[in-house]
Amino acid sequence: MTLDYPVPFHTPNLVWDSTIAIYLFLLGISSGAVQLAIAYKRSNKLENPSKNWIIRAAAVLGSVPTLIGLTLLIFHLARPWTFWKLMFNYQFNSVMSMGVMLFQVYMLFLVCWCAVIFKEDIMALIQRFMPKLGFVGKIINVLERLTGPVEIILFILAAVLGAYTGFLLSALISYPMLNNPVLPALFLASGTSSGIAATFLFILIAGKLKGDSHESHFIHKFEVPIMVTELGLLICFFVGLHFGGGQKVVALHNALSGFWGAVFWIGVFLIGIIIPLLANLAAKDSLKYNKNFIILVSIFDLIGVLCLRYFILYAGQLTVA
Repeated sequence: MTLDYPVPFHTPNLVWDSTIAIYLFLLGISSGAVQLAIAYKRSNKLENPSKNWIIRAAAVLGSVPTLIGLTLLIFHLARPWTFWKLMFNYQFNSVMSMGVMLFQVYMLFLVCWCAVIFKEDIMALIQRFMPKLGFVGKIINVLERLTGPVEIILFILAAVLGAYTGFLLSALISYPMLNNPVLPALFLASGTSSGIAATFLFILIAGKLKGDSHESHFIHKFEVPIMVTELGLLICFFVGLHFGGGQKVVALHNALSGFWGAVFWIGVFLIGIIIPLLANLAAKDSLKYNKNFIILVSIFDLIGVLCLRYFILYAGQLTVA
């Protein structure tokens, strides 16, 4: 079966558009950056975590992309002014509603974690501009005694958030390509990869760290395993479609041909996986830990993850059951 409509972004079966693709991309960055920062903090004895750029990156990349993503989602609703109803009326049989609940709990724990880490900075601002809020310090002191459990729960929530982006799409059961059990794991791996890349850009550009800094060495340990995992999950994803028979085979053919086939092979496979993977495996240490080289590879990684979100979303809606 070949498709008889040439416009890639306007197909007859389209339910979710570019807004959702960007939303999924931003949530992946948030999830990956927070997981990386917690792993770094718990594996290194930091005298002052608030001064560490990986931790700072998590505070920014964990919150800002999530808030931007939720804002995009709100304006994507048919009636955006009623979004507040989603925040308080939970439907446990709705993947979207459960996602809203997940975001709220995730942001709560992220704020608590950041409040403890940046306690001195927060209290200095309160004393200077809003002294009546001095009681906040007592609340942070209580949270400080619970740092360990809060970090563990936050790490789990970040991982669940990364996987949730895949669950959200797999809930579209009328689309054979999207109704795939591999999607949550694939989105978790690719989201972690994007979080690593975004953290690299943050610490090297905003933090002005060197390419061979301790932070860079730590992050590099995760790059290749995550990319190999992502590649393996992609193979499992397509193999599952190939042996699924019926409309799954049709969906696979439609997805890997035409415009979206080019997006996958060039954007996802070549730019997003093969080039960064070879760059990390084949480059000498003098190049591998070069600041500009890391920035370039990280940009390629982010382009690949964004292309993957677009590819899965749009190519997945080309074929209905």
